[in-house]
Amino acid sequence: MKDIISVAVVNFKVKAADKENNLSRICGYAEAAAKRGADLILFPEMCLYGYDYYVDENIPQAEKIQTAETIDGPSCQAIAEITKKYGIYAVIGMAERQDEVLYNSAVAIGPEGVIGSYRKMHPFETESIWCEKGTKPFMFDTPWGPVSVGICFDTYQFPELQRYYCGQGSRLYLNPTAVIEEIPKEGSRQAFIDYYAPTLEYGVLCNTIYVASANLCGTDIVDYFGGGSCVIGPKITPFYETNLHYYAGDKDNVQEEMFIATIDLSLAERRLFVDKEITGVPDYRPDIYKTFL
Repeated sequence: MKDIISVAVVNFKVKAADKENNLSRICGYAEAAAKRGADLILFPEMCLYGYDYYVDENIPQAEKIQTAETIDGPSCQAIAEITKKYGIYAVIGMAERQDEVLYNSAVAIGPEGVIGSYRKMHPFETESIWCEKGTKPFMFDTPWGPVSVGICFDTYQFPELQRYYCGQGSRLYLNPTAVIEEIPKEGSRQAFIDYYAPTLEYGVLCNTIYVASANLCGTDIVDYFGGGSCVIGPKITPFYETNLHYYAGDKDNVQEEMFIATIDLSLAERRLFVDKEITGVPDYRPDIYKTFL
């Protein structure tokens, strides 16, 4: 299993309800990332068509179903041409259609084509107007081990998912997200940072895992998204406790931009999941937690 991987994340501004335009720029970023040496590129939640369109209650569900695609549809196939050509992985957020049901999904695409999708388990508020809840975690195999995925609200309010992935050996967690900055409210940028950054940072501190997060930026139809895409992970320190470092990106940056970091996944030590010298068993005790239910 390899340790050194280059990861790209994108502050992406959607052109609202313009799939052709968004797809063209997604492919462009993926190609540019590959040429700059990225092994994996992460795009935000719902970046293929935009976020606001799907939560708009005035748009009929039948119309939303028509705009969505399956993961083997033309958009994912277009991205797969790039990933096959350059031997990289890409994860994009989109509305996924299965028959007449829609999901808020993140689709993983690799050197051999479309791999599969993670369907958001915890749709946020008005998202439940248009999409069903996902029911399964999702990891995909890479030369760097299993890479795991959660979407936005899954990451910020439901730490069980990331902890599960860590227990399964994931050292890199991907967070395609769509976090709004409430412009023009005074202090909205600080409110965004006070919510967005600490929850990502806690994942690193709690689980000793790398987290890559890609957020929408700028105005969609009505909402203004806060950017702040980044790659963060464990920091080398003289102390036993885990500290963190921003390897790429900036939580303050709201401009459309791509950030790339080359990281060493061996720093994601499995402290909670290995047998301890003192006790002979791991600190993590899932069998006990099951009895709580």
